[in-house]
Amino acid sequence: MPSLKDYRDRISSVKSTKKITSAMKMVAASKLKKAQERAEAAQPYAESMAAMLTRVAGNIVISPTLPELLTGTGSDQTHLVVVVTSDRGLCGGFNGNLVRDARKHIAALQAEGKAVKLVTVGRKARDLLKRDRADLIVKSFTGIGASKAGVAFEEAQEVTQYILNRFEEGEFDVCTLMANDFVNILTQKPTARQIIPFRLPEADEAENSEKDVSAPYDFEPEEEAMLAALLPRNLSVQVYRALLDSAAGEQAARMTAMDNATRNAGDRINDLTLQYNRARQAYITKELIEIISGAEAV
Repeated sequence: MPSLKDYRDRISSVKSTKKITSAMKMVAASKLKKAQERAEAAQPYAESMAAMLTRVAGNIVISPTLPELLTGTGSDQTHLVVVVTSDRGLCGGFNGNLVRDARKHIAALQAEGKAVKLVTVGRKARDLLKRDRADLIVKSFTGIGASKAGVAFEEAQEVTQYILNRFEEGEFDVCTLMANDFVNILTQKPTARQIIPFRLPEADEAENSEKDVSAPYDFEPEEEAMLAALLPRNLSVQVYRALLDSAAGEQAARMTAMDNATRNAGDRINDLTLQYNRARQAYITKELIEIISGAEAV
């Protein structure tokens, strides 16, 4: 049976942990507001950019002269998967859920006989995927959004430029971006988006946007020239949005995780305090019995 000192040490230890988790919760909450505002501000722009490209692409006939970012290479044998996580942990299943989905996606592609390459953004993606997919990782980005200003568009462009360079050199045919979408403070949804080649809406989505796609717009310059300029920028915008969503989702997940940890620490302190009081009462009772027994013996 633990001694009273053991109980006191354990209570003190849990109280110290509770102070740390409580502080981390407050820090995450203070960072969340700004990250959330930036993520929510970027979402409409990214969606509008994709919708505009859909309208432009819907008014042209697919031909070999169009950019490969739209038409593709004519093959889908080699896939590049870009996985976006955080650099730090202690945020619940935020990183683990996404990496688990990435592993499933990679396994499904390999089961179809496809070659897979990985680009990781964030230390957690790199460290977790290194365990069983180290041979697939061709590039790792870390430290993105580490400054006080948060994620910068230049950092998204750095990732985008690497992807574009590898595509121009013919190192892959299809690129999929996997990241957590920031839905709200309690929900971060792991999502996979094909960003190369640019994916036109599916049949059900096309019905909803049919008016927009087939609208009689006149474009200046020609659609082909617009696509050549807009497709790389759209790629940067989609990557930037994923980075902002990931940054906001990380803080929201950490705030929730630390809140739960603080509550659990409080419950554990109550349990240990109850056990301590019971043990203390038992020791007092034992000492009283010994004193009374000794007095009667005299």
